[in-house]
Amino acid sequence: MNQQANKIQNPETSVPKTPQMNERDFVNDQLTTEKYMTASYNIALNEASNQTLYQDLATIFKETQDCQRNLYNLMFKNGWYGVEQEQQQKIQQTYQQFTGYKAQLPYTIQ
Repeated sequence: MNQQANKIQNPETSVPKTPQMNERDFVNDQLTTEKYMTASYNIALNEASNQTLYQDLATIFKETQDCQRNLYNLMFKNGWYGVEQEQQQKIQQTYQQFTGYKAQLPYTIQ
């Protein structure tokens, strides 16, 4: 199947191609930083032993995650970030695989 046909992406907003950072470069750098920060806050949440600290970290994590999502949406809107469309058959296979894993658990959460 043609890989280009599976690409979901908006038309790209042009930016100057110079050695200096352009708008796309700045937004991409910020998105990468936000992704790193959400991963780090996730680890901190897992390790927090104090409930008040946990609540504060959870609030900051949510704000950081929302910022990351807004940056992703901005990049997607400008055609600077694309995603691949997966085939329905592959999605169904993965679903069945994880359904099988769930059946192997000693108890299931419904």
